[in-house]
Amino acid sequence: MKDDEIYTHDLLNAQTGRIEWAELARYFARGLVVCVDRGEDLLAIAEVLIDDDSAAVTRMLEAGRLRRADDRDARRWEARQSSFWAVVVAPWVLVQETH
Repeated sequence: MKDDEIYTHDLLNAQTGRIEWAELARYFARGLVVCVDRGEDLLAIAEVLIDDDSAAVTRMLEAGRLRRADDRDARRWEARQSSFWAVVVAPWVLVQETH
């Protein structure tokens, strides 16, 4: 791992936190929420977006590892009052549901 990769990873890690649906809802309403599959490393996915690796992003989208949140997600999250791990990779808010 290069020094700049370590720096990016550490910076993203420091900016990752928990968010509740009530707070995330406003970002969803603006179309900014991107779901990261539970089996994926949230920080690794964020780094791919920061690196603007369009081929990797396309592969992740096609495999369902990464996708835009939709109305079904919002209804489910509202019903469960879900919480998430989240990190911002402007303009996106990447989330993984924790329950």
